[in-house]
Amino acid sequence: MTGEQKKKYNYWQWRTLIVLMLGYAFYYFVRKNFSVVMPALEAELGITKVQLGLFLTLNGIIYGLSRFANGFLADRFSRRKLMASGLFLSATANFFICFSPAMDSFVDVLDTEGKATLALVYIIGSVWVLNGYFQGMGVPPCMSLMAHWIKPQELATKQSIWNASHSIGAGLISVICAFILDHYGYSAWQMCFAVPASIAVVGAFVLLFALKDTPSSVGLPELEDMDDAKPQEEKKEVELTGGAFKQFISRLVFRNPIIWILAVSNFCIYVVRFTILDWGATFLTQYKGMEISHAGSVVAASEIIGGIAGMLIAGWFTDRFMKSRAHRTCLFCTIGATLSFFLFWKTPADMNWLSSVFLCLSSFFVYGPQALLGIAASNQATKHACATANGILGVFGYASTTVSGLGFGYLAQHFGWNAVFMVSVIVGVIGSLVIATMWKAKADGYEKAEKVLAEIGHKDS
Repeated sequence: MTGEQKKKYNYWQWRTLIVLMLGYAFYYFVRKNFSVVMPALEAELGITKVQLGLFLTLNGIIYGLSRFANGFLADRFSRRKLMASGLFLSATANFFICFSPAMDSFVDVLDTEGKATLALVYIIGSVWVLNGYFQGMGVPPCMSLMAHWIKPQELATKQSIWNASHSIGAGLISVICAFILDHYGYSAWQMCFAVPASIAVVGAFVLLFALKDTPSSVGLPELEDMDDAKPQEEKKEVELTGGAFKQFISRLVFRNPIIWILAVSNFCIYVVRFTILDWGATFLTQYKGMEISHAGSVVAASEIIGGIAGMLIAGWFTDRFMKSRAHRTCLFCTIGATLSFFLFWKTPADMNWLSSVFLCLSSFFVYGPQALLGIAASNQATKHACATANGILGVFGYASTTVSGLGFGYLAQHFGWNAVFMVSVIVGVIGSLVIATMWKAKADGYEKAEKVLAEIGHKDS
């Protein structure tokens, strides 16, 4: 690769990374706004915790299935179009929820006291579940694009930078929605859907016009051609199309035990993560006695300060000290997240500053594995199947909402928040034990992939 090509490659790599960060932060604007507005929906519309928990559970399940389905698409088709379309459709769903009470002119969605009828509960719940599918169009293109633009030995560090978009998006929307509800009251809950949706529409067009799918689409060599002296013609003998693609996916993903260990670990860490992210504003106000503005600020701090710092340090630590073995860092982080959340639970309610510190520490450790488990899956499945592998992790991760959504909503309403915290800590302990089983695994699957590609090429020749 010439000096001019290297300069151009660095420009496009960082441009892609920054645009993906911005775009996925906007995905969170029209996704995690719901978590902050839940106390208002409960107070203004009378929607119960069980119903809200059901919304979260169904949304999460559909989201996980969507990530799996769109993982196949992202490995085969235009990633930028897929990601831009998902963000636009998600914004549309938020606009629909915002204006859903106006349907009272046509169908009874509000009772005489202004509370939601069962019809409005069904409408909001159904649209939010549909939004789960649209949201699932975000991560697979990101994973595939980064695997095409970033070398495996740099992926933990640089993808962790991208992963900060989760915390940036969730943190900023927590501040925005908390500000709206604090200054205008819970009756302004509709603004918490309209404002983020407006921003997301702009973001969708940014994604569409600012991203490029592969280095070759801007006249650059692909990653494997940059450091390898082999002629390109030799590398093109085996192409992952049709039956070859299915064989590769089967060997590197579906029949790869490491992917399934990572998936189960993802389930556990997401239970802890969603306990904080989905219910944080609610249990901080109801269990710790904070004002909504204070609770929103604490959740935002745990995301922006704790989450971003946790991801960046975890990614750097993995490449610097763990020789890119992301799963080893995940073990340390899962243990830290579980312990921190346990200490948050046991902190007295009159010590809000200490509760806030432990909640931020929980996010600090949670976002290490939240980022690195996906990176580990990308490296194990290689760039050819990373979106599919991460789709499996997505199914398991968001299947966790059966616990953190409906399950925790039921526990909180009938047994109190102590039951929720206890189950979350137990799941964290299980996650630590599961990820520990792959301590000796290799950093990536590219050596295995070469053998599989050679076999496929031999069979197809």
